[in-house]
Amino acid sequence: MRATQNTKTRPDLLNDPILPTLKTMTVPMIFGMIMLMMFNIVDTFFISLLGTEPLAAVSFTFPVTFTVISLAIGLGIGTSAVIAKALGSNKIDEARFDASISILVAVVLVLALSLIGYLLIDPVFTLLGAGQQVLPLIHDYMNIWFIGSVFLITPMIGNSVLRASGDTKTPSIVMGGAGLINAILDPMLIFGFGPIPAMGIQGAAIASVIAWAVAVVIILYILIVKKRLLSLKAGSQTVIGAIRKILKIGVPAAGANMLTPVAMAIMTALVANHGPEAVAAFGVGSRIESIASILVLALSMTLPPFVSQNFGAGKLCRVKDAYIGTLKFVMVWQFIIYILLIIFSGVISQLFGKEQAVIDVIKLFIYIIPLSYGLQGVIILSNSSFNALHKPMNALFLSIIRLFVFYVPFAYLGSHFAGLTGLFIGAAVGNLFTALVAYKWFIKELESLSSQSLQECNS
Repeated sequence: MRATQNTKTRPDLLNDPILPTLKTMTVPMIFGMIMLMMFNIVDTFFISLLGTEPLAAVSFTFPVTFTVISLAIGLGIGTSAVIAKALGSNKIDEARFDASISILVAVVLVLALSLIGYLLIDPVFTLLGAGQQVLPLIHDYMNIWFIGSVFLITPMIGNSVLRASGDTKTPSIVMGGAGLINAILDPMLIFGFGPIPAMGIQGAAIASVIAWAVAVVIILYILIVKKRLLSLKAGSQTVIGAIRKILKIGVPAAGANMLTPVAMAIMTALVANHGPEAVAAFGVGSRIESIASILVLALSMTLPPFVSQNFGAGKLCRVKDAYIGTLKFVMVWQFIIYILLIIFSGVISQLFGKEQAVIDVIKLFIYIIPLSYGLQGVIILSNSSFNALHKPMNALFLSIIRLFVFYVPFAYLGSHFAGLTGLFIGAAVGNLFTALVAYKWFIKELESLSSQSLQECNS
């Protein structure tokens, strides 16, 4: 049975050298994420050409769409952890059944959530502050988005199944392909092309749904025909048991994911006390962070399957070596990124800032916050590794500790005593304290799972 996993597209996570294996898995994920980022920017660009109101309407949709996507990400985390552990334990049939149930559960939950959202568009977006002039545009976009959301969730869960098996190349191709289809269709459907009428903001939503639908066909073909990773043969399992396993990790993971925009909203409010220039610069800083941390985000999707498979196989020394080796690499890598940001801080600040006050704050941000990106990487990877060890509540509590015990409170204190500089320093120090807690906590949990001393490990 083990031989079914050892194909050219799926490295042997239980026996291959640790860091080269993680590198092989991570590089394709970085490519896929870059492709998605580029096409999302293209998406926003085309909508912006319609005018301020359409762009504002789409901006209002972000909190709502992020809620659905957070659920999908959480279920994907649960799916990956459950399946990777089963594969590591050589329970291939169990993994296939769990994968099938994961997709079905995700479809049902997202359909239910989208139906509620569809029925409550007016009250929800009015509560978010949308005026009567943009509500019709929001309807044009969200009516399509909610109906097509099931096509978004299926590739996300399907990609999690593939990553759990060690295959990160295929999900990257699927992600990039869907983004490319979306980018090609956007101008055609938004502005019209030949016999295709101009549909405006509604065209952007239709383009996304078509791209997702194509991804669904491709991912199901890969999972069912090529990889044979789906099966409804329950064996000794029950549907309820499989659902319980997935939701046990997926629900807390989704909750942790939803905490981030809440914390960022609070941080934005703190920054707003220092003027609109500070808010504009902080927004630029957030975009810089997403690009500068792309390696960490990719590793947060490739390290968990490695951890879960080796956890399932009882190879906890490989788990520890992978975890510590990855953290060391991330700390060095993010410090190099920090130096590069410092060197190019003048170019970056002038590229995004049109006023001197904004340029100055962007530079201040770059000098302070990115210094803690390595520490932030420790937090993110510890969080994802907790989920991989089937400790989802630890991951949730770590997110709460990071955002509401250290990061936001320290930023508030820094802002109170030393203005905007103090706010940025406080946020960086918050990352330091959280990283220390995360590292110590994960190693302690790992040792509690081991029947032998982890002192014997290579690290």
